[in-house]
Amino acid sequence: MFRLSKATSLRLWKLQKETSTVCLTPQARTFTVSRPHAKAPPSMPAIAAMPDTDFKPAEYKGMSYEKAREVRTSLINPAILEYYKKPVMFHQGYMQWLFDQDGKRYLDLFSGIVTVSVGHCHPKVNKALHEQIDKIWHTTNIYMIPAVYEYAEKLVSKMPGNLKNVYFVNSGTEANDLAVNMARLYTGAYDIVSLRNAYHGISPNLLGLTSVGSWLYELPGGYGYHNAINPDPFRGPWGGKNCRDSPVQTIRNCDCAAGQCHAKDMYIDQLKDLFRHSTPKKIAGMFAESIQGVGGTVQFPKGYLKEAFELVREKGGICIADEVQTGFGRTGEHYWGFEAHDVMPDIVTLAKGIGNGFPLAAVVTTPEIAKSLTRALHISTFGGSPLAGAVGKAVLEVIEEENTQATCLDVGTYTLLELAKLRDEFEIVGDVRGKGLMIGVEMVTDKESRTPLPADKMGAIWEDMKEMGVLMGKGGVHANVFRIKPAMIVTKEDMDFGVSILRQALQNHVERTS
Repeated sequence: MFRLSKATSLRLWKLQKETSTVCLTPQARTFTVSRPHAKAPPSMPAIAAMPDTDFKPAEYKGMSYEKAREVRTSLINPAILEYYKKPVMFHQGYMQWLFDQDGKRYLDLFSGIVTVSVGHCHPKVNKALHEQIDKIWHTTNIYMIPAVYEYAEKLVSKMPGNLKNVYFVNSGTEANDLAVNMARLYTGAYDIVSLRNAYHGISPNLLGLTSVGSWLYELPGGYGYHNAINPDPFRGPWGGKNCRDSPVQTIRNCDCAAGQCHAKDMYIDQLKDLFRHSTPKKIAGMFAESIQGVGGTVQFPKGYLKEAFELVREKGGICIADEVQTGFGRTGEHYWGFEAHDVMPDIVTLAKGIGNGFPLAAVVTTPEIAKSLTRALHISTFGGSPLAGAVGKAVLEVIEEENTQATCLDVGTYTLLELAKLRDEFEIVGDVRGKGLMIGVEMVTDKESRTPLPADKMGAIWEDMKEMGVLMGKGGVHANVFRIKPAMIVTKEDMDFGVSILRQALQNHVERTS
């Protein structure tokens, strides 16, 4: 009998599964040669099987992979972000699944960057689009468009308070750009505050509002913007184990008494300091995501946003909630992410999941603020098209009929708790956070230092998952956060498969570095 390292024992367990010639003891440290039933050691659970689907993709007959790579390399702007060393080329999608040109199936846990809210090619949404295509495509919104008005009525009914006026546009960037103009016109002030690590778009006018360095060019970042310290309980200067409104808390210690949050108070003090030293007496407003998306699924300390918005209104500004990624029930407990913060914004911007992949976005505000745009002519040529109205309305109906908000709460909470087990199991999993199906897993070299996991190691884990059939996003200023934001129709079985693949990829990392 021989004594083995843990890494070696795990490699032998893999060999046993393939050949049935190696037997590991339950302690996974000794072995004998025989042919018993394969059984994984306790530290290495078996990989869950990819859930079945009855959907069969059509045979791909288009451009070859090699030709597509050639065209992308030679003709497509190189600034377009590309995932994976060998990028995946998708041929067809159905609900939570994507299929490449060879028919290989992938579980899509990033949903087109948090955009495919109710599933790829959802039958009801597809039908609504097909029916509208056969009626009329486009007239611009200077004419009467019933499909748009039916949708507007339904969308605004989902909004609380006096948020009763909607302006349709095509993207989240365009929505936030318009919201900036509205805030400045309505208040008569110019300065706007956002949070560091926030992403609100990258048009020239928004480069100062967005505050994630990897997205910023060496150009003037827009005038009148101020970026407050990011209230991040995991990576910020203050934070503790009871800060977040999340099923999973940070591992940082906290001495706060029940119902108190020292971190929140410190971050609010920093915001007050910004107002005191860097802004005029009156400001136009403040932008905030309910949970930061591109920034790595960062959640603020409980109570922070409520106090921050109160300070903004004291300065004469209005409050803008960026719900591009957190809206439509994705966070589970509420339809809009801002509702969890007990705030009432003056403007809400919407995009991504609003159209399930169709170019559609919106700015929803009060009638009083909406009137600010009447001082001059304003139009969005394709904003509020008949096609967009039909698709948007169908998406809302699917969210209602399939109760996807409840799925987000149930499946999302279950997934967060399963991922927390990985955090306890692996030293490189520093933080698990989020609500509903808005989830982030932050990778570190070790939990004590919280040093971001280097790009090459992060990338190797990410590539392993892709090869095993699971797609996740990456985010955060260090690109060390796995972004898990699937379509809101996934099942616990799907997420069991996804978590088990992540576990295997993490174990592969342990073996490579041991």
